[in-house]
Amino acid sequence: MLLLPAIDLMSRQVVRLRQGKADQKTVYSDDPAAFAKKWQDEGAEFLHIVDLDGAFQGSPQHIETLRTIAGKITVPFEIGGGVRTEKDVENLLAAGATRVIVGSKACESPEFIQSLITHFGPEHIVLGIDAKDGFVAVKGWIENSTWQAVPFAQKMVTLGVTTIIYTDISTDGMLQGPNLPAMREMVAATGARIIASGGVSSLNDLQALQTIPNLHAAIIGKALYDGKVTLPQCLSTTR
Repeated sequence: MLLLPAIDLMSRQVVRLRQGKADQKTVYSDDPAAFAKKWQDEGAEFLHIVDLDGAFQGSPQHIETLRTIAGKITVPFEIGGGVRTEKDVENLLAAGATRVIVGSKACESPEFIQSLITHFGPEHIVLGIDAKDGFVAVKGWIENSTWQAVPFAQKMVTLGVTTIIYTDISTDGMLQGPNLPAMREMVAATGARIIASGGVSSLNDLQALQTIPNLHAAIIGKALYDGKVTLPQCLSTTR
């Protein structure tokens, strides 16, 4: 199982939010590129970056920050937050991202993500599904859609999606452990490469995720930043 350290960007800082709430923010660094280099130096093979300002404002806000990060590291990274147009994807890939995560816009217009996959290739486009009470949340998690998470994922797979980041909002940033039944259901129902996000607080949580057959990867954030675990410990558990 691949492990992706998370870097959440807000106001050019590395932050973590509790359950995606902007008013419940902890700032960890004013130097995102240094944090990216730190995770690479500790063994990370892929990074997960979120433009929180972009998610709330509806368009990417950290292009220059991404260019700086790309200049400091050699491992690939994915980026999400506020992606609404084909031009957004072009700009993010040009800034150095390997994959671009599309969430809210895909929910509003499934044809949009199908068009992106046709244009850029499925290896460069990731579907982000953020679920709250089983329904897909959009616009920085502040609104719920009418889509249930699993049927939505299944539809997206028929449109060409091969990789899905599945976040359970109720567990994100809470250090309470991941929603294992939800992750298990998503993997089994879609056949896609599922990346689990939200709630990882310990090595035991990572070991529990590894019991899910065919789970592709997991994202870890707050547990690293708060010193609950170290990245080398986590990597030794998941490799």
